[in-house]
Amino acid sequence: MRYLISLLVLALSLSASQITVAVAANVSYAIDELKRTFAEEHPEVRVRIILGSSGKLTAQIKNGAPYDLFMAANMAYPEALYKNGAAVTKPRVYAKGALALLSPISRDLSEGLNTLLSPSIRRIAIANPKTAPYGEAAVEALKNAKLYDAVRSRLIFGESISQTLTYALHAADIGIVAKSSLFSPKLRRFEKGKHWIDIDAILYRPIDQGIVLLKHAESNPDAKAFYDFVLGKRAQAIFKAYGYLLP
Repeated sequence: MRYLISLLVLALSLSASQITVAVAANVSYAIDELKRTFAEEHPEVRVRIILGSSGKLTAQIKNGAPYDLFMAANMAYPEALYKNGAAVTKPRVYAKGALALLSPISRDLSEGLNTLLSPSIRRIAIANPKTAPYGEAAVEALKNAKLYDAVRSRLIFGESISQTLTYALHAADIGIVAKSSLFSPKLRRFEKGKHWIDIDAILYRPIDQGIVLLKHAESNPDAKAFYDFVLGKRAQAIFKAYGYLLP
């Protein structure tokens, strides 16, 4: 019996295929659950994840990295890949990134972004609007809330949304971060209403995050299956659970 089981496991292993998915770092918190759910439908397909910034992953793809799909943090990078022929599908929005206001200590957040006017808040972390879409959205929210000029001198900038999260927790009094980061195991201890609140999406354009099927996987049905899964109902429910807005 053990011999037969071993043969079965070996046969399944040999028949299993693998796809490689380049994934923007902000999706790292949700990707494991996405993989598990996809495996329930396609147990024969192994999904290898490459995490990184959208800019660096795009450069790797342009230089021939053998990735099958790309899940970017915004639409600009997959659109560039589609235009130069490295992607074979037009970019589609799989989720919309949302902003949250995060304090490392419990405080009264009932006034929303107006909390930033408190004299006790001397440093406010946001992503650099020149290099990160979440930073651009944060500045847009501050300006639409008529707060930007009042808090501009207290802003400190992270070069990425992950660095901004580190600043918010360790180098600033508060920060504007990607809401999805709050669902990581390390941050689940922070309570909504005490440590963080949603920033009203009326104040900014939620960040369209785009997926493309890459030329390397043009004829790969397993890659197409994962592509369809990400855009389907089960994956959309996972994105919603991890703080994203839906397309």
